[in-house]
Amino acid sequence: MTSPARSVPPQQPLFRAVASSTRQIYQLLKCISFTPKVHVQLTHDGIRFAADHSRVMQGVVFLDKVLFSSYSLNMGDEEGVALPQFQMNLAALLEALQIFGATDVAAKAAKADAEPYRSNLRNYRPDAFHHQALGMPGTCCILYEEDGSTLDIIIEETGVKTQCKMSTYTPESPDEIPFDRLDLSFKIITQARWLLDALSELAPMAPVRVAVVASPTAPYLSLSSGGGLGSASVDFSSGRDLLETLSVTDRWVQSYKFDFVKSASEAMRIATKVSFRGDGQGVLSLQFMVELEGGTMSFLDFRFVPYVTQEDEETGSEDDDD
Repeated sequence: MTSPARSVPPQQPLFRAVASSTRQIYQLLKCISFTPKVHVQLTHDGIRFAADHSRVMQGVVFLDKVLFSSYSLNMGDEEGVALPQFQMNLAALLEALQIFGATDVAAKAAKADAEPYRSNLRNYRPDAFHHQALGMPGTCCILYEEDGSTLDIIIEETGVKTQCKMSTYTPESPDEIPFDRLDLSFKIITQARWLLDALSELAPMAPVRVAVVASPTAPYLSLSSGGGLGSASVDFSSGRDLLETLSVTDRWVQSYKFDFVKSASEAMRIATKVSFRGDGQGVLSLQFMVELEGGTMSFLDFRFVPYVTQEDEETGSEDDDD
């Protein structure tokens, strides 16, 4: 007489997270869509996405586990244990996340904009994380079975299930742009929409560079640029109504590629505040605070290398070639 076969419990996936909406995840990841691939790291506290452009611009989005209804990384949290990481195509991920929620959000936004009591500032900060803009009820499961496997997006909505398998690649983690928090030259906190307004004023000049000037006296912050169509500048010289925090040691001047700074405009649209910081090496840090549904906060980090450093690197490269 043979004994009955024992059922083997299914192996737990390395990572699994479930969200009731992908809207806020999509909006946050779209802010770093200036490069086709992103570096992904799975941690016990959330998912870190990092984008790099030629080592002169970097953007980081951290999806905190509070954004998910369930979140599990099935590995120990001992020191020295390497966390799962890989590279993937960000455009493909964004396309998959858009499948979720067939509600016409654009129509709702247009209707809300027509309401007379709405401020025109809504054009800058649509209620991207409001529950009415999150699409139809359903679930989105992000699955990573094991190291080297595909990243699976499983979306179930009104009885229809869609599964997307996205290839992952061996991580080529770029060197992080160094930013010395112990050597801050200035720190200014203001509303993110003011920065978006400033770039909108400079953009018609078709500028190549944008100069950032921080000063302990008015104007405390100035953005200026020049191009084939002329030059323009925007000064931030008001008091606490415009600049929430102001700390400037000495006058600080650096230039950056305008298109790189402009690449952070999506973050400026959905964020409430931005923290301007510059260190002694001239690296510019823009940290955006985004208010999410339920009162939680998310932060987006961008770093930019100044033009003088870029030119030095190019000169050094030419010397090596010679």
